[in-house]
Amino acid sequence: MLKKTSDDAIPAETVRIVRKAFPKGNLYIRLRDELGPIFQDEQFSELYSSTGQPGWPAWRLALVTIMQFMENLTDRQTAEAIRARLDWKYMLELELDDPGIDHSVLNEFRERLLEEGKEWILLQHLLDVARERKLLGTKTQRTDSSYILARIRQMNRLEVVGEAM
Repeated sequence: MLKKTSDDAIPAETVRIVRKAFPKGNLYIRLRDELGPIFQDEQFSELYSSTGQPGWPAWRLALVTIMQFMENLTDRQTAEAIRARLDWKYMLELELDDPGIDHSVLNEFRERLLEEGKEWILLQHLLDVARERKLLGTKTQRTDSSYILARIRQMNRLEVVGEAM
């Protein structure tokens, strides 16, 4: 069951401490300030039963999943980062003394995403928000790999000749 969040605001004490600790900000602080709340629980409502104990808000788990990927963390390391890191608490709109979650919750959330075929919802929605705010360029960038392939072929031939001698 989804746990309803009461408001969409970062707790005042968290804001105050984070602004003192990171006067110039960092990646997560800038992302939260620039994009605001990225995900809403309604986007994940079909992944949860209407009965049972309320869980951590799905929008937070979605953000945590992205942050975990960005930093290449294990589930246990991610759960520790939620408890310990101020910038993560800011991004996730948590009180400073919030205990976070058990690491197993992250695996359960990913399993729900995969079972329902909703794994692309995270990236697609993040890209949509970034496009809306004009944070992504509109031009397609391509690289010309023929030059690189020709150089590799030339190096390979030189290597074969060197080995033959």
